[in-house]
Amino acid sequence: MTVGRGITGRVVAISSMDVYRAWGVVVGSEPGGLEPLPLTEDSPVRTNRRLYPPETIKMMQNVFSWLDEGYDKIAVEEDIMNDAEIAGTILRLPMVYGPGDPLHRLFPLLKRFADGRSFMLLADDLAAWRGPRGYVENVAHAIALAATSYQAAGRIYNVCEEPTVSELAWQARVANQMKWPGKFVVLPRERTPQHLLQPGNAAQHVVASSERIRRELGYTELIGIEEGIERTGAWERQHPPDVVDPKQFDYAAEDAAVAAG
Repeated sequence: MTVGRGITGRVVAISSMDVYRAWGVVVGSEPGGLEPLPLTEDSPVRTNRRLYPPETIKMMQNVFSWLDEGYDKIAVEEDIMNDAEIAGTILRLPMVYGPGDPLHRLFPLLKRFADGRSFMLLADDLAAWRGPRGYVENVAHAIALAATSYQAAGRIYNVCEEPTVSELAWQARVANQMKWPGKFVVLPRERTPQHLLQPGNAAQHVVASSERIRRELGYTELIGIEEGIERTGAWERQHPPDVVDPKQFDYAAEDAAVAAG
């Protein structure tokens, strides 16, 4: 912000929905009960600034070279929005999928399709969990709208697809687009193989409203979800991760869990 003074009248910053208290409840860093939904730009942010444990930070640093132990987007938002001389605009992004995704979010699912698996196994808590998503080109469009609109000065915007569907519904949508002929199997968490379990409190959904940016800036998705999934799948097939953890794909354990019913 110091560098920007005298150069620009406004800074547009890319943040994340992980600033919300609800995300802290999911990962277990926030005390107290569940956060009401949907999340709006006025919903409470986290009180605990350390969202992720050190081991997760270390893993993330392998993907994002800029990330350090003090990772905290809330502090960035505060500095930008409270500057006395430069106006700020914040965009809180969802889980972004699409070509170039450094986290390869669709890869585990697509690999199972390619490996000829006849079923996809999910724990019941993860199957029901709802979290925000957005296709990369649509998210870029939202950023461009905010950057080129003076009306966006001093505003915070959520960016995400709506409605927010469950993890099971999302995976089924990907499977349908990829023409995978198998079925989904949902098991109680206690009977689901360890490598398929997600830590945290899945009772806290992260369902956000993007009504503000749609109303104020006229945002709408340019690329449909099906086309976005298709483009993402094509990119993932051509650019698999450099390192694949075989423990993520313990098919013997998955087969045994389903056989045990």
